[in-house]
Amino acid sequence: MGRDRLDRPHAPVRHRDPAERVRPGRRRGQDIGAAADRAYEEDAVGRRIHGGIVSHREMAAGPVSVAGRTGYRVRRRVVTAKGPGGYVQSLVFPSAVGSESPVVVRYAFDAGPDGPPLALMDTLTQGIRPIGDSGTGGGVGSSVGP
Repeated sequence: MGRDRLDRPHAPVRHRDPAERVRPGRRRGQDIGAAADRAYEEDAVGRRIHGGIVSHREMAAGPVSVAGRTGYRVRRRVVTAKGPGGYVQSLVFPSAVGSESPVVVRYAFDAGPDGPPLALMDTLTQGIRPIGDSGTGGGVGSSVGP
């Protein structure tokens, strides 16, 4: 994973577990625009990243299995004014613990030769496991090895 001139990773992955209970299909519709804006529109101090978003196109949308639960994903191709643009994906699925609050996972991959392969989004999604799963090797706080 390379870094750009602003020293940010080319493939940040963010997640959150919001307290509100929302159907995954509805949540993802609200989230994909925010994911794209955060990755390619403006940074935290208001500077336009890569000249801002020029256009976007939905590449995939639909149900997906995540950690043994049915979730929903939306993936977009983002075109920016400068640079190769990128891909964003918003993935929403119900938590396996507690009140089943939605878990939101966002991916943002730069396009072009320096960006990671797009198939890595699917690989990362398949690797998501519920806390306590035997494949997690300890759950929250465990190190991730190569």
